Amino acid sequence: MSPYVQWITLFWMIFSGAAMGLAYDSYRVLSNQFHFPKWTIHVLDLMYWCGMAFFIFRMLYISNQGQLRFYAFVGLFIGVWGYFLILSVTTQRFVVMLIKVVQYVLYLLKRLFIVVIWLPIRTLYRLIVSILGIMWTLITFIFGIVLRCLHPFWRLLKWMLHPLTTKLRIPERIKRVKQICMKLWDRWV
Repeated sequence: MSPYVQWITLFWMIFSGAAMGLAYDSYRVLSNQFHFPKWTIHVLDLMYWCGMAFFIFRMLYISNQGQLRFYAFVGLFIGVWGYFLILSVTTQRFVVMLIKVVQYVLYLLKRLFIVVIWLPIRTLYRLIVSILGIMWTLITFIFGIVLRCLHPFWRLLKWMLHPLTTKLRIPERIKRVKQICMKLWDRWV
């Protein structure tokens, strides 16, 4: 392997170590901010280490076709150490700030949804229900007046048809329907 490839591999491993530290800090801040249950911490740790192993071996494969040398470990160590020495605090503050910005944007989107979509739909629904309620009250009031106006004619018709209805044998079903209609009539009048 040429010295050029070895230096490129060392550079990529330093970069991979710094990326590993960045991912760890981000993961640590997120887990502290969102208070994951204890049983998920182990699963998340396993996912972090599997992801980092895949990332590092992919970088190693890209830089020197996957040949594992001692200087690759040195590069990883230098990258992680340099990252934690120089950028760790800045990254943690940035991730906390980013979380707050995302939470604020989500809050604004929620408020926007409520103001632009939910409140007009709710107001329109209440308006329609109120209008339908008023219309139903008006219709029942008018129907009651109409029935009260027709009540004398109904009595007259009933008196005129009384000789016929007494002579005819009315089946029981029709008598039940008549009773139901009379109850409804009495209710409306």
